[in-house]
Amino acid sequence: MLFIFGFGGKQRDLGPGATRTCPRCGNTTVWSRVQTFQQFTLFFIPIARWRRRELEVCGICGEAVAL
Repeated sequence: MLFIFGFGGKQRDLGPGATRTCPRCGNTTVWSRVQTFQQFTLFFIPIARWRRRELEVCGICGEAVAL
């Protein structure tokens, strides 16, 4: 019997976030909101997801801040 499974991190874009000044690069931009999570798949179908977090990410340098 052959089982195809996998696990790893995924990231989903949730749209634009707040306008912030980045503590890392110092630029003021509209940050994007993303949701990150770990998932387990079986035959390319997501079975379980865990460690869900929502973040806002600087579009210039990639600095992330938890919401």
